[in-house]
Amino acid sequence: MKVIVTGGAGFIGSAVVRYLIENTSVFVTVVDKLTYSANLNSLAPVSSSSRYKFIREDICDSSAMLSLFLAEQPDYVLHLAAETHVDRSISSSQQFIQTNINGTYTLLEAARAHYAAMPHDLRSRFRFLHVSTDEVYGSLGPEGLFRETTAYDPSSPYSASKAASDHLAKAWHRTYGLPVVISNCSNNYGPYHFPEKLIPLIILNALEGKDLPIYGDGSNIRDWLYVDDHARALWMIATEGRLGETYNVGGQNERTNLQVVQKICDLLDELRPSKKPRRELISFVTDRPGHDQRYAIDATKLQSELGWKAEESFDTGIRKTVQWFLDNPEWWGALRKTVYAGDRLGLISSSDDPEQKN
Repeated sequence: MKVIVTGGAGFIGSAVVRYLIENTSVFVTVVDKLTYSANLNSLAPVSSSSRYKFIREDICDSSAMLSLFLAEQPDYVLHLAAETHVDRSISSSQQFIQTNINGTYTLLEAARAHYAAMPHDLRSRFRFLHVSTDEVYGSLGPEGLFRETTAYDPSSPYSASKAASDHLAKAWHRTYGLPVVISNCSNNYGPYHFPEKLIPLIILNALEGKDLPIYGDGSNIRDWLYVDDHARALWMIATEGRLGETYNVGGQNERTNLQVVQKICDLLDELRPSKKPRRELISFVTDRPGHDQRYAIDATKLQSELGWKAEESFDTGIRKTVQWFLDNPEWWGALRKTVYAGDRLGLISSSDDPEQKN
């Protein structure tokens, strides 16, 4: 079996690749453009495997994608390539539209050509898994959960671009018969997480004694999913999920942003003591535009149909994550120096504000 993983050098993508090489017998081809958040060091644990191959290409390049499918003849495509950081989408949305929408279209068309050319006796095993986010559903109130039937209501350029790509994937299944399955996940965390996201950013800022900024009053709630649990779920969905269906993946670990930051501070105080409690570094800053109040996933469909269950609670997963960052400064040190030092992103400049243009 041959599997193409797009975005395989990213955070979730690399976790999927490590899972596939370490736990299955499939041959994996990683396709990644290697943007700022991609890191081949995240694939180092499996890069020596004879079942691993890396190809540097942009999913928006149609000729490259057609050539890729022709050369690799995949049985599965796990599509994770995307621009993902909400804050960056607020201040610079163009790349999100290009990669998440146009790139997904290009990939779907390449997959459709490949599928049409496959011998009929092999078509039954081809699958295209489109990996998405719970942010397409918008914001929840204090009660309720996102289900696969929840109406889409995206709030940010990022979530809008992912919503569009979800609709494309579903349309290519309904119109062209492409064997597509879709997943929508809650917030991921774990080892190899690029340090612009909340959990790794707080870990590293706290280690360096920097301020720990929290948007608004810190009451925004997210459902946290350990990345290795997610990787396992994605392979189940790709291989066993019903075609044309959507499966939500969540960890059932709701926490406010403030609770997350406080937990990290307490773990660091335990594992790497400092002169003063790291909670004293917490500060509250102006909220970001369009900040959804609460996300929470109902993963009942995935659990009942495919038998998946998260193995990590938030308490066990966050301890593993903090310990990994403490043990692997060589992975994140260079990123902090050359790619992203921890400055705030997602601020709207006066040139972006329509009120300032009138």
